[in-house]
Amino acid sequence: MRLTRLAAGLALGAAIILPAFAQQTLKMNISVAQNSHYGAAVDTFAKEIEKRTNGRYKIQNFYSGALGAERESIEAVQLGTLDLTVTSTGPVPNFVPEVAILDIPFLFRDYAHARAVLDGPIGQDLLQKFPPKNIIALAWAENGFRNMTNNKHPVNTPADLKGLKMRTMENPVHIQAYKAFGIIPTPMAFTELFTALQQGTVDGQENPLSVISAAKFDQVQKYLTLTGHVYSPALILMSKAAWDKLSADDKQIFLAAAKEGVKANRARIDDDERKAVGDLQSKGMQVVTTVDKAKFQEVLGPTFVEFGKKFGQANIDKIRNYK
Repeated sequence: MRLTRLAAGLALGAAIILPAFAQQTLKMNISVAQNSHYGAAVDTFAKEIEKRTNGRYKIQNFYSGALGAERESIEAVQLGTLDLTVTSTGPVPNFVPEVAILDIPFLFRDYAHARAVLDGPIGQDLLQKFPPKNIIALAWAENGFRNMTNNKHPVNTPADLKGLKMRTMENPVHIQAYKAFGIIPTPMAFTELFTALQQGTVDGQENPLSVISAAKFDQVQKYLTLTGHVYSPALILMSKAAWDKLSADDKQIFLAAAKEGVKANRARIDDDERKAVGDLQSKGMQVVTTVDKAKFQEVLGPTFVEFGKKFGQANIDKIRNYK
């Protein structure tokens, strides 16, 4: 009888103790390969979460769009069927329209300016637009300044863009600007892009050097021009359903881990920016490194006026002049 009571007592004790140590696994998806700037972010984030929660939480990372492309991932996070994702802002305005202002071409001077805006009050205010959409934006990460590649000819001036069929992100601001250049924009999920370039469905695409390298676009594209025409932010997003289950202390841990993920993400981009051009040239790409950006901005003059009406010129100037 005593043994039975002892066994029952131990079982009850185990029932009380076990939930405190039960490991919870959260799934996180990115659209690019593990060996990339997003991979650096999510792998660091996962390591920090496991360390800071003493193994109570584990992040299971999925790469190369294994659980869906960017837009699908955001939808899944919103629905609570996916816990976390890192995404470019490309499809984000479909969920949080206010973010579209960041995609205006030639808005940011350089990386230091862009990072200061996102880490400062402007960027932090935009993060607060996500919770009403059932999404928690943990931090601003980075995709980088976007450059153009194609298979037809070198692009030295805006006129060279006319008639090129270019894959674009599913982003109305980008599409409007690229039409002004005479590009034929072809919105397409990133996960479909390599095959589309390989098969000639599109002539070219535009992405940061980190993406062009990680995706091995040198295998399917001949010409690269360092237009730096758009700075492309990224976001670490979490399902509100998963976030709401966290304790107050664990929420702070997730925010702190996201900041570490961002540091790794930006460090990888800085490294890629230093090495990528030489690496891509060595693999056979022809690279136009010197571009008269003023000429490209001149073509977009009427489009900038329209953006001023749409987003409020004061809001655009606030970002453009931020120090």
